[in-house]
Amino acid sequence: MKRIMVRYRVKPDQVEENERLVRAVYEELRQLKPAAMRYSTHRLDDGQSFVHLHESGPDSIAMTDLEAFRDFQREIRERCEEPPVVTELAEIGAYDSAEAGG
Repeated sequence: MKRIMVRYRVKPDQVEENERLVRAVYEELRQLKPAAMRYSTHRLDDGQSFVHLHESGPDSIAMTDLEAFRDFQREIRERCEEPPVVTELAEIGAYDSAEAGG
């Protein structure tokens, strides 16, 4: 399982547009229902910074296969005050209450 984190900060006037583009990605994911993938997006408390967490297995589609994701990426640098930083994550442990029957 590959895990990455992407963090960036958008310009104040680009927050709504960024969120609109992110929501379009989730709409396409809901339609396609790709296997072996987990993806989440979080806005930080400064209101302008975003973190995307992505986990995918070898059988999963690539995010760049999604038209909405390509739209999201198209002008990301122009929307940002701080450009995206991609970090590969090595999981040490995880807990999911759904898996634990809770």
